[in-house]
Amino acid sequence: MLRRTLGSGWGVLIPGVAIALLSTLGLSVEVWKGLITGGLLLTGAMIWHRQLRHFVLLPSCIALISGMVLISMNLKLME
Repeated sequence: MLRRTLGSGWGVLIPGVAIALLSTLGLSVEVWKGLITGGLLLTGAMIWHRQLRHFVLLPSCIALISGMVLISMNLKLME
């Protein structure tokens, strides 16, 4: 029961930690846009695969968190 409860939490924590580590590298805007595009494409592909369907949160959260980082980068550039 506890494993099911934590299942979605791990799907968000793992990409969050990965993106936090990538954000320390100072990547360009084009790289962040590529991460968003790759995450969205992987999400679409994983939905149709029978076994990978259970891990669809990983690429979708990568796309979401990368978008949030990109928005924060744009806000810093506007100041």
